[in-house]
Amino acid sequence: MAKDLPIQFKGTALKIIQAQLRTADVALLHAALADLTGNSPDFFENDLAVLDFSNAESLPESADWPAIRQLLRASGLHAAATLGLPEGLAAAAEQAGLPTISASALSRPARAKAAEAAPPPPAVAEPTPLPAQEAAPAPVPAPAPRTITLDKPLRSGQRFYAKGCDLIVTAMVSAGAEVIADGNIHVYAPLRGRALAGASGDKSARIFTTSLEAELVSVAGLYRTFEAGVPADLARQPATVSLSGDGEPRLTVAPLALR
Repeated sequence: MAKDLPIQFKGTALKIIQAQLRTADVALLHAALADLTGNSPDFFENDLAVLDFSNAESLPESADWPAIRQLLRASGLHAAATLGLPEGLAAAAEQAGLPTISASALSRPARAKAAEAAPPPPAVAEPTPLPAQEAAPAPVPAPAPRTITLDKPLRSGQRFYAKGCDLIVTAMVSAGAEVIADGNIHVYAPLRGRALAGASGDKSARIFTTSLEAELVSVAGLYRTFEAGVPADLARQPATVSLSGDGEPRLTVAPLALR
């Protein structure tokens, strides 16, 4: 029987992050990760990732794949495969333990290669009368939250991650603090630290704030820093951050009309 075989294969629902890389330069990637994650060792919580080079502007003839894997692992992200590499780089990546996959593999659900024989239909039992008092129905488990609300100030050095949902913040996000969400981020207070929406790759995610004073904003991995300060027409004003463009997406920071 199948259950007695020493190896079996089953589909899973593992979360795979699609990391869109525009370069294979380790120094540039290190600087970008420092901006996005602060080089925090548990930022990605040991998630698996496909390294997508489909939109890379230029790639060298060779790359230090062990160094790239180690760099990502330092932030808690484990590279598992590559996508969009030219033939020579793809072969070298595969030798370093990063096989090439197709773009369709990221959107196609896994299918079992073989199925066990269907069990015979159960024998039909004679109906039995219901007892005088029916048993109480089993409790229905509460659905996973679609929104998390943070109502306490986030101080410098603190970070809050709303995994798999939107995040609503009703208190100040101080400079040096960080709010992250896989969905949208709403900050109904001064946003002075960093805000990263669509952290798992959702390009439709947005950031909303009633007072933009941020150090960095990011949507689906595309980010903008404000080292010289927020532009005067947006500083301390309601604003929204989103991705725009039909082809190559770009990060847009625009005023938000509240009246």
